[in-house]
Amino acid sequence: MPETPDLQSRIDDTMNGMTPANVQEMIDRMVDDLRARRVTPGIEIGEAAPMFSAPNATGEVVTLEDRLAGGPVVLSFYRGAWCPICNIELRALQESLPEIRALGASLIAVNPQSPDDSLSFAEKLELDFDVLSDVDQTIAAAYRVRFTLSDELQSLYDQFGMSLTAMNADGSWDLPVPATFVIDAHGIVRARHVDPDYRKRMEPSAILAALRELAAP
Repeated sequence: MPETPDLQSRIDDTMNGMTPANVQEMIDRMVDDLRARRVTPGIEIGEAAPMFSAPNATGEVVTLEDRLAGGPVVLSFYRGAWCPICNIELRALQESLPEIRALGASLIAVNPQSPDDSLSFAEKLELDFDVLSDVDQTIAAAYRVRFTLSDELQSLYDQFGMSLTAMNADGSWDLPVPATFVIDAHGIVRARHVDPDYRKRMEPSAILAALRELAAP
């Protein structure tokens, strides 16, 4: 079996030199502020995962409860199809999907865009797992990972023609921070990664390790 890719190395290689120093400073300020104010702490290990239902890329309603009936669930929040790091992460998750399924688990990715946008994105990346639209961002709020982009970054996004008010289904400047939760079949969070820094994601190897623990006798 091939070695699980190092996701962070892929992200670092892709982002190296792409972000100007002044933009980097804006991002760092936002990250520091979110951490200081604990705006997006995420639900903790040992907590019950909030149940939800949301449309997938084809508009079919998927519920967490139904997926948990079939075993553990890996739940990943991402910012949207426009985010290059999210593209890298979801490709890495797709590569790890056979191993995730072999461990009896399923994978759900949640984003704040509309199902139409999610469909084109899922088709482009050839994703073979649930890609759900959190159209009013209530799922992100329930998992305590929702925040509002800082004013200076809103202005920057506007300058680059990337207004979230046009890309988000709810027309807001809100986003989920990168977050991944490994939820056991009883609906309890057993592992997690929550980071206000969108450049940091949970390694597929860590997800698989958590699932192996759940599968252990």
